[in-house]
Amino acid sequence: MHLFQVGVGSGGMVVLDLLMREQALSRVTLIDPDVYSQHNVHRHCFPPSGVGRLKVELAAEWIHERRPELSITPLAADLTDPSLQHEFSQIAADCDLGVCAVDNEPAKYTFDAMMRKSRKPWTLGEVLSGGIGGWVHRFVPDGPCYGCVASHLQRTVTDEPPVPAPDYANPRSAVAETTVPASKASIEVIASLHAIVTLEFLTNPKNYSRGGEPSDQAKANATEEPFTSLLFTLRCVPSVFEEAYRTYRFRIPRAQSCLVCSMKPMMQTPESGENLDVALDQALDRLAPQ
Repeated sequence: MHLFQVGVGSGGMVVLDLLMREQALSRVTLIDPDVYSQHNVHRHCFPPSGVGRLKVELAAEWIHERRPELSITPLAADLTDPSLQHEFSQIAADCDLGVCAVDNEPAKYTFDAMMRKSRKPWTLGEVLSGGIGGWVHRFVPDGPCYGCVASHLQRTVTDEPPVPAPDYANPRSAVAETTVPASKASIEVIASLHAIVTLEFLTNPKNYSRGGEPSDQAKANATEEPFTSLLFTLRCVPSVFEEAYRTYRFRIPRAQSCLVCSMKPMMQTPESGENLDVALDQALDRLAPQ
């Protein structure tokens, strides 16, 4: 199987390290534009000697040392680069599974669009500010898109957010996140959970139907209801999380009013191109910083 992963930072490398050990995986394509910096060292698995080098090159070496037979294609590029969208779309069409381990909204929407167009499943992991917990989302063809999830969780992005008081991302309302670095331990817990959820697709690809619901076989083997998004708390935070080490499962439906995935019917009309461009521009204006 071919894995397409964007992001090999402190969390992305944990996911990659766990997934690449599965024999079902035979090919990996990695995208990350960043250079390994000194401030990354205390939370990353790469050694200090790698400072100044591209993260994708270090990630490729990491994989090769452990599974030399695995085919690896590292690309030091920005996923949102307009000039490379055709190349990235071809990778999405060729892969079997996607993993998103980036922390910026435009890249998440871009990856979502590529994977939906290619009708491939993908997963996303997110560590909450301060490492108080994190999310793991899974997406399948015909299921809710990342826009549906972001809307359900009432996420917003402002151009120049003021410095807020310590308020750590209430998962049930539109509360601005406070940017507090997470510990390596917190990152690895959520990244490991991200890997476990992804392994469901990697090791049992036939267990999920194209519509996003588990197959009959998956239902027979399941012990709980399927979810779109999984929230796992790591700390008790007053007014945010009542207790630590608790899971919350969200089964998010596809939103009829979603400006991203509800545009399909419009593509059948003569003016579809213009309408689609307008809708996407409006969505990006609301969600992406200028």
